[in-house]
Amino acid sequence: MSFRRGVVRQSKFRHVYAQAWKAEHCLDDVRVTRVTWEGPLCAANPKFIAVIIEAGGGGAFLVLPLSKSGRVDQTTPTVCGHAAPVLDIQWCPHDDNVIASASEDCSVKVWHIPDGGLSSPMTEAAVTLEGHSKRVGILAWHPTALNILLSAGCDNILCIWDVGTGELVYQLDDAHPDLIYSVSWNREGSAICTVCKDKALRVIDPRRGTVLKVREKAHEGSRPMRAVFLSDGKILTTGFSRMSERQLALWDTRDLSEPMAVQEMDTSNGVLIPFYDPDTNMVYLCGKGDCTIRYFEVTEEPPYVHFLSLYSSKEPQRGAGFLSKRGVDVNKCEIARFYKLHERKVEPISMTVPRKSDLFQGDLYPDTAGLEPSLLAEDWIAGQDAPPVLVSLSGGYTAPPSKHRDTLRSRAKIPSQGSAASSQRAGEANTDTANATTRDAESEGVGVATVGQEADGEGDRAKREEEQLSEVLAEIKALRSLVIAQGQRIELLERQLARIEDGDV
Repeated sequence: MSFRRGVVRQSKFRHVYAQAWKAEHCLDDVRVTRVTWEGPLCAANPKFIAVIIEAGGGGAFLVLPLSKSGRVDQTTPTVCGHAAPVLDIQWCPHDDNVIASASEDCSVKVWHIPDGGLSSPMTEAAVTLEGHSKRVGILAWHPTALNILLSAGCDNILCIWDVGTGELVYQLDDAHPDLIYSVSWNREGSAICTVCKDKALRVIDPRRGTVLKVREKAHEGSRPMRAVFLSDGKILTTGFSRMSERQLALWDTRDLSEPMAVQEMDTSNGVLIPFYDPDTNMVYLCGKGDCTIRYFEVTEEPPYVHFLSLYSSKEPQRGAGFLSKRGVDVNKCEIARFYKLHERKVEPISMTVPRKSDLFQGDLYPDTAGLEPSLLAEDWIAGQDAPPVLVSLSGGYTAPPSKHRDTLRSRAKIPSQGSAASSQRAGEANTDTANATTRDAESEGVGVATVGQEADGEGDRAKREEEQLSEVLAEIKALRSLVIAQGQRIELLERQLARIEDGDV
């Protein structure tokens, strides 16, 4: 009798192990929200961790420096500007101080968190976005375009906002007949994939408002599904079989007729939330109420989705936050970090590849998406797409200074209605103020200004005029992009109206 030795698949992530941090490094006495919403309830970036918490008479979330540990005092200031419970929070991928929140009060708010965290309760948002008629439970920032934010509400509507101007630039109100469970952008931000209560997986062009692909009954079960775009354009979904077994499926967007791979796991009833790392092509599955975190590697070879291992503990999780790759400790070969939410505790869990060398492991850390956006909002609205701007993690990551870093704060208060007229009036007022200031300076300095001072004044005046001209040109460019986008929307609506009148719908 002879035996054939099985071929072991080669992968540097086969031995990834998960380890919870020691108790002194956890956050204690955090009153995690009890809201009945299937979301992560937590978000983390290299500077801060944010957790949705219990709040009387409204909605609130806690924002703490990532280095914070130990007991969180009950008097710690929170972000508490919503009138009803907060359902989702997402950090901006292009500014570690900007976070968006969605709430049962039907609004989306965008906040600017000062460096070091909050010193007093924050009630006034930098931007408030109102366009939904029911509670808003899903947020997704555009991966490469500055200030583009997607929101999905229980009114079955997708809204896409330019946060810098407060404009609702696209609204998809006829793509989903029922409650939207999940939304994910592709790597370039040219398309989104969604799953809905009707069990369908959809691929949508958000700018045209058209559904490109549909797969009915991506999972047969009636429990909620989730979907996430992978970096190569494939889609990974989680859901339930007809026999209520939890499933993981991989789809090729070129042909959604059959999944490339399906794996069945167990019969627990917690919805599996997928967290995807495009750098390692690994997927982590966390279920609310589970005591485990499963992780898989997606490859080009069959069976395509390879189970690696699972982290198991005694305490079930209420939610989990997934740290941006820029925040991991490259010196310890940490490739991912979760922040597991307990009932009154936040516990960090590190995913580590065992290596003997202390040198930077370049094969574990390919260049990753940095803070710098690839496009401005108006560029994306005008139809441009671009992959993320990548940065190296060698030596650890430090955020570079960026000319875009103040965009939100400088443009946030521009009203969405009558923007052209208000921009013109603001420009005239700025010009009048500048002229008045110049006249005052000239009157005060009559007879005492030297030739050098006059030259300096002329230089300052020229600089001010150049800055004003740049602002006006930028505003004209933004308005032109908006006009193009609205024209496309009008054309789409006219086609829909014609179909209705012809009896095609």
